[in-house]
Amino acid sequence: MNEHDAIRALGALAQPLRLQVFRALVVVGDAGLTPGAIQEALGVAPATLSFHLKELLASGLVTQERASRHLIYRAAYPQMNALIGYLTENCCQGQSCDVAPAAAACGC
Repeated sequence: MNEHDAIRALGALAQPLRLQVFRALVVVGDAGLTPGAIQEALGVAPATLSFHLKELLASGLVTQERASRHLIYRAAYPQMNALIGYLTENCCQGQSCDVAPAAAACGC
């Protein structure tokens, strides 16, 4: 990941609703969610959700797949992990440091 991609991803997450959507997609894993399920879970208007999903898609943190008549959104784990790697690649001035147990156990 380069600096431009990291800034774009962080910018996408720097909005409360987009962060909530992304976290909801991370929680459900590979099953993903339809826009309707996201709307119901977060209580957001369809047009508002559409705008924020577009921003998450543009950042590369979310993928979209058409399944019959439905769109399925999923967290893009490789991009998420690349962002985390970018943020921590020079951590602790090259010394060993602790990784949060939840992140280490995820294996995403």
